[in-house]
Amino acid sequence: MKNETQEQLKKEVMEKYGKIADQSREANAASCCGATGCCTVDGALMADDYANIEGYVADADLGLGCGLPTEFAQIREGDTVVDLGSGAGNDAFVARAFAGESGKVIGIDFTEKMIVRARANAEKLGYSNVEFLQGDIEHIPLDGDVADVVVSNCVLNLVPDKAKAFGEIFRILKNGAHFSVSDIVLTGELPEGLRQSAEMYAGCVSGAILKSEYLALIARAGFQNIVVQKQKKIDLPAELLQDYLTTDQVNDFKNGATGIFSITVYAEKQALKN
Repeated sequence: MKNETQEQLKKEVMEKYGKIADQSREANAASCCGATGCCTVDGALMADDYANIEGYVADADLGLGCGLPTEFAQIREGDTVVDLGSGAGNDAFVARAFAGESGKVIGIDFTEKMIVRARANAEKLGYSNVEFLQGDIEHIPLDGDVADVVVSNCVLNLVPDKAKAFGEIFRILKNGAHFSVSDIVLTGELPEGLRQSAEMYAGCVSGAILKSEYLALIARAGFQNIVVQKQKKIDLPAELLQDYLTTDQVNDFKNGATGIFSITVYAEKQALKN
């Protein structure tokens, strides 16, 4: 039953983001869930501003991120960078600006329409060292020990088996390499009314887990030197919460210990000792 539920969630994510791939950033930013239409709040609540980041390509930005992982990823000239959940290519193109002509960027996305759109953007830009592959983050279609840096922007919260995803990130990273990922996490228990909404899962925050659990999964995957590089609270408006919660629950959510945060996390795969 668990596997059936996970496969159903993956199918819903693919369907929702397939619709998003056909839309503009403006259309997606009109709601926190893009094409899912589950609410009507300003997308800026989730996304950060890329406008002044080197390598930014507006046509590749669908407004779906919740951080700027490439800004924190310490990418160097010549690095091989893997972007998980690459969408239309936004973070991959930013990563290329850091990795340079001698580097390589590989974007992985679950949704075929996103891959098509990202490849079209790369072709239009004339980038020969950026490629996009369709694949599941729980089973990344790459050999082990290939990446100097892994980045991801607001995607791992959509992965049902996060432990497997972090295990895959560990596998594809070279020894001594690292990742920087932005994602949505919780403090305190998210009320069941929000958790049970498949629309919220596919497009917003209901796939998120506790921050403490998220960081523990990273450590259990074998990573070291785990650092939260940035944290930002996501203030969902009362009118959204009222669709899922009672008035008392809304007040507890807004004023209590429970919260939703965007975090950017850095961690390293230990280098082998001589």
